Amino acid sequence: MQSRPYREGIHISEVLKERTIILRGADPVTQHGFVQVPTVILLAKDISGNAKLVYAMLLKYAWSDGSCFPGQDRLADDIGLSRQTANTCIQELATKGYVKILRRGQGKTNVYEVNIKVARKRR
Repeated sequence: MQSRPYREGIHISEVLKERTIILRGADPVTQHGFVQVPTVILLAKDISGNAKLVYAMLLKYAWSDGSCFPGQDRLADDIGLSRQTANTCIQELATKGYVKILRRGQGKTNVYEVNIKVARKRR
């Protein structure tokens, strides 16, 4: 299979349509899929471990649509954190530029844009 060059602005779901992945032997643990987290996020020294976990969960939510809008209660419950801790992690990610928060108004969930392309620090 020939590899295609990276195309900025193309959603990952479009890229994945071009490839076929077959999972054999899926069991109750693996049948619900996986989330790939960029190594730069996993190795980032400027964010906490909980923030990395929140980032991974936001990626999971957004994988099919390109954006996500889980409530903070759902996010916290899915990860096993308190709502306050999950909210602190979201703010931490936003401050560092890993996510962008789009507020939709009182009583509505926020939309989170997950930034996969991270600017490199200049030396």
